[in-house]
Amino acid sequence: MATPSREPQAILREPAELRYAAELAALASSDTAAKPPGWKLSPRAVRTFIVGSEGITAAAAPKAAKGKKTPSSAGDVAITRKFHGDDAMIDRAIVTLMSNRGLLLVGEPGTAKSMLSELLAAAISGTSALTIQGTAGTTEDQIKYSWNYALLLAEGPTPNALVPAPLFHGLSQGLIVRFEEITRCPPEIQDTLISTLSDKVLFVPELKGDGNVMYAKPGFNIIATANTRDRGVNEMSAALKRRFNFETVPPIAEKKFELELVAKQASEMLYHAGAVATLPENVIDVLVTTFLDLRKGKTDEGTAVERPTATMSTAEAVAVAFSAGLDACYFGDGSVKGEHLARQLVGTVLKDSADDAKKVKQYFEVVVKIRAKKDPHWKSFYDGRGVLGQG
Repeated sequence: MATPSREPQAILREPAELRYAAELAALASSDTAAKPPGWKLSPRAVRTFIVGSEGITAAAAPKAAKGKKTPSSAGDVAITRKFHGDDAMIDRAIVTLMSNRGLLLVGEPGTAKSMLSELLAAAISGTSALTIQGTAGTTEDQIKYSWNYALLLAEGPTPNALVPAPLFHGLSQGLIVRFEEITRCPPEIQDTLISTLSDKVLFVPELKGDGNVMYAKPGFNIIATANTRDRGVNEMSAALKRRFNFETVPPIAEKKFELELVAKQASEMLYHAGAVATLPENVIDVLVTTFLDLRKGKTDEGTAVERPTATMSTAEAVAVAFSAGLDACYFGDGSVKGEHLARQLVGTVLKDSADDAKKVKQYFEVVVKIRAKKDPHWKSFYDGRGVLGQG
């Protein structure tokens, strides 16, 4: 049994501005292109941060010694591709954020909409922390501002008693605000953004005098995300839709990219979890091929399979690979096998419908069983099918 040989990181999940701090610093130090007011990087540098530099390195920011700047360079940093998808869509998204409209990223669950919004905010504003999580219980004060009621009673409605929320911070500091799952919020809560997106202003009627109006500083904008599966839950009003540019984030179309992404992200997650496990390429191929087959409803051989209602997204595939790695590390010999994938697949498919288990069982008997006769990795995957009988 393999055991972790490294310490896990202090933060369970680092935001993009910390995880890619070296790349952002390198881009900033070598960025000579024009920057929109309030932006940390130029649009070209923002694009490079997201889609990568294709092997071209950027000069790293000079190191500081005892608080003093030094003229020497710390070396060159390769800018990695972080988003696999339509590069033209990335360009349009960046242009939108320079305009007077917000950006709404729409797509199936697990298509990296949130990751893209995080990367854009980190590159443009230097922080992705101004985030509103949309739910049925999200309130207006969680979006704009609330009050410290002890100070409110003692002083009345003063700026000192006001507790800023993400939208307030974004306007006052000229930063990107992220609104996750906006269609999960009731329409009346969504529409609190209309005046802010239109006039770039936030009114605080409780305050007296000129302080009751806050005008947005350059750099402010909103990136919202919405799942297509949530359409009809809380449909956006026509007025709010007009204030956003919509960009659809499709699933990864190329198997090669998906293989690389799943392997890379699962390996990074295992590393940060302090788990020692290997992810053989052939095993990851079994996982990604399974997800592609079930996502499309058809195999490369032309066999039709029933599509489960559960989201068979790249993000879910990464989660299965990560869980399989933990399984192999703590309950196996540290090498992920097909049986580990089968065990962890249960948590993905048994979410939305009991019929999904039947569909996946049929996939195992019709597709996996045949492949198992020719490939040991598929055989290991097939041998682990017994767990699908649970639940």
